[in-house]
Amino acid sequence: MIAAPKMRPNAAGELETAEPVLLPIMAPRLQATCAPEGWIDVALWGAGSLGRVRFAPLQGQFVYGPNRIAARDGGVFTAQSAPVVLVRGTRLAGVYPAKRCAWWHQAGAEKPDIAAKGDRRTVTLGWGVIKVAIDGNDLRIAVGASQEEAERGLALAGDAIIAEALQHQARCDRMPEADPLLRSMVMQGVHAALSSIRQNADGTFGGLAAGQDYSAPARTYYRDGYWTMQPLLKLAPDAVREQIRVLARGVQPDGEAPSGVLLTGAAQSTAWREYREQPVKDNRFPHHHNRAQDWWSDHFDSPLFFILALGDYIRTTGDHAEAKAHWPLVKAIIERYRGFAAPDSVLPLKPRNDRDWADNVFREGLVAYDLGLFVGALDVVVELGADHDPKLAEHCRGTAARAREEIEQRLYVAARRGYADYATPDGFVEDHLTLDSLTLSRFAAISDERARGLIAAIAENLETRNNAAQPYGDWGVMCAYPPFKRPRDLRAKTAFAFRYHNGSDWPYWDGVYAEERLRRGLGGARYALTRWWQACLAHGWAGAIEYFSPPFGRGSLLQGWSAMPAAAALKYGFAAVNADASA
Repeated sequence: MIAAPKMRPNAAGELETAEPVLLPIMAPRLQATCAPEGWIDVALWGAGSLGRVRFAPLQGQFVYGPNRIAARDGGVFTAQSAPVVLVRGTRLAGVYPAKRCAWWHQAGAEKPDIAAKGDRRTVTLGWGVIKVAIDGNDLRIAVGASQEEAERGLALAGDAIIAEALQHQARCDRMPEADPLLRSMVMQGVHAALSSIRQNADGTFGGLAAGQDYSAPARTYYRDGYWTMQPLLKLAPDAVREQIRVLARGVQPDGEAPSGVLLTGAAQSTAWREYREQPVKDNRFPHHHNRAQDWWSDHFDSPLFFILALGDYIRTTGDHAEAKAHWPLVKAIIERYRGFAAPDSVLPLKPRNDRDWADNVFREGLVAYDLGLFVGALDVVVELGADHDPKLAEHCRGTAARAREEIEQRLYVAARRGYADYATPDGFVEDHLTLDSLTLSRFAAISDERARGLIAAIAENLETRNNAAQPYGDWGVMCAYPPFKRPRDLRAKTAFAFRYHNGSDWPYWDGVYAEERLRRGLGGARYALTRWWQACLAHGWAGAIEYFSPPFGRGSLLQGWSAMPAAAALKYGFAAVNADASA
């Protein structure tokens, strides 16, 4: 059961607490984690960790908003136009440079340069700079890839930083008519999406970050980016266009694509190259990164997300130039998946590896999640290719029709009113219910009747309020249940029941599930949209988390794709979210 909350949403959608909790911070360049008890760890997009600044503790009560804390006599406020954060109502206790930009970075022999001059402190590292200005009871903490970039941050006065922080919060407040719980969830979800939009040192687009923990090496993902794009299609369509162009760089001529594309700055690129070139015994992931720009090469779902993102962007904006620019890649991707099918089938068979979103599971053969993406991608090609590539469009139309028939014949599990997670060539079938099988529904790979049955089965079995067989009471929506049957298909965190892909609550899947309920007028979406957020408030997690479960805690803070619940709520509106009709 979810305990009494550490944080309570107020009428303005802010989060109030008597206890200090961590504030995750992401702005276009700066990212940080701040504890009001007296420290802030700062990092820079494209450079990595820079160090810790300690300060005298702030005094509560506390009010948290996106990238900000209001305390009794001050607070923490983050600018948007420059990489600088203000801590008001405190005094400096020390500046401690990072020894390396990330765990894989080999610390060099060169010591950081630490300079103190009057009310200024400057730390110069081989990969970035921290500058601290002391103005009475204010600390302005700026970072940069160079002295000049950090100095531009310090050029902002304290009051200007506060004004920018409040403007950012206002931009995130997209559902002011909602009750405090829903309003705060939407505000924090929109913040997660908007703050994922990163910048390079020269102000150009630097990719959509998956979350706060993804600056070393800086990278952007196909699947995380796709779900993060959903609210940005309306809020920041230019960023979606630029993200598609960045991802296009990672698609290979044969249609293969990695999990993500690296976007590192010069110093971090050198450090990452040195790590990749180490002997295998010293390299934790020698087989993952096959090309210099790849983050975990050859992911089965990534190319499909590229096509789906292209389709969503063009439907929203009407910018067909992007389809024509990337059409050779689209054709290569379709040809690649044709090659994965068995001779008597059109369905692509996933190799036995852990390279799709469930990256702790060695799913093999027919994987419902991937097949939903596949049918969706085919439909995008039918739609976008009708004018300039009618031959490919017609081929994809026929393939999609046959794929729908085969999915029904080969993956439907009547006893569960759902679809097998995966069916392997050796005859093994993992037939538990999964939220990720909703790609079949979202991308119309199954009939409306079957989709409604699947949604009803999910409500009965994956919503923990309805499932008395799982041992933790009412705590959210599980991504899978029952736990996986075959231990040899699992590794790492997912080897434990109710952990990670084996049953945790993932807010982004909650958003997909809620969206499917709302799209069909089923109501009952509020539970999926807000129960995970109630857990965040109960535990003092001030922002959109990656995943959680009662016995194992949370994943990372401020995760971009966890904007999906906010995206679904905004798409259908407050009244629809509050409808109580069930499937």
